[in-house]
Amino acid sequence: MTPMNVRSPLTQDQADSVPQKAAVSTPPALLYEMIRSFTTLARTLNLSHAVTELSSTRQTVRRHISLLEEAIGDKLFDMEGRNYRLTELGVEMLPEAQDLLARGRIWLSGQASHVGNLLRFSHHEQNGWHYHQQQQPLDHIWGARSALLRDTITGWSRAQGHLEADELQAVRPYVLVYRHTENGWICVEIGEKSFYSGWWGWKHARSSIGRNLGKFPGGPEFESLLNQSFEDVMSTGGLRLDEVVTQFPRETGGAPVPLAYQRLLLGGRFPDNSFALITVVDRSEKVRIRGLDQSGLEQMPADAKVDYQG
Repeated sequence: MTPMNVRSPLTQDQADSVPQKAAVSTPPALLYEMIRSFTTLARTLNLSHAVTELSSTRQTVRRHISLLEEAIGDKLFDMEGRNYRLTELGVEMLPEAQDLLARGRIWLSGQASHVGNLLRFSHHEQNGWHYHQQQQPLDHIWGARSALLRDTITGWSRAQGHLEADELQAVRPYVLVYRHTENGWICVEIGEKSFYSGWWGWKHARSSIGRNLGKFPGGPEFESLLNQSFEDVMSTGGLRLDEVVTQFPRETGGAPVPLAYQRLLLGGRFPDNSFALITVVDRSEKVRIRGLDQSGLEQMPADAKVDYQG
């Protein structure tokens, strides 16, 4: 009997049937431009449009795609008349290619790094606005003072992620819930007692229901990093803890106010079994983002907190 979680060796016939492909030992020097050509053509599905957008030539873009397909060992595009269509492999590889470009641009600007193998990134605007985010180890939840985060993760586990389960109802007024759509992440529920409602006011907070995640300064590359936390949880169905230090107004058109908070993301399920992203936020007790002092937390309004009675 084969031990659990240990695969039996393949027979020779089985091994011969598995497609074999030599590893690319040294990526081509043009890899970045090849990926740019791939992602642009994948978005436009028209060679002329891609060439114009890239300020390139038809021959160059074709060559980049050909080199990628040769290195990968399969086709990324099929042709439909004069237009291109992504193959199944092309569809699978596109998100990672887009992320590589976004991360490359952010990395080159010095805005992204890893701390203990966890992602940290920042953005600064000329007007002084800033945003810092760093993923945190989950064991910080057990050592923190936030009963809200502890009770949320405990209830989520007992509910097996089901949003309507009784085990999650005690923390339900404190969470936000998002659904993933073709237009991005849409807010479908805002808890009346959530940090978000406390910051903006309940009446104003409710106006965010049905809207997608707000647009941040920093361009598409920075937006990609912001969405990565949500995408990670959707992919794994698990948990993620991030700390954020930034500035936001507390009213429309108001001056930005310092803000430091912990955000726990949890993979959940709606009653129809579709994916629900549950997020709960609590005020930071200590800034743990590398390179930052405690000033962002110390300057936060005293009432910017969740009044959770667990």
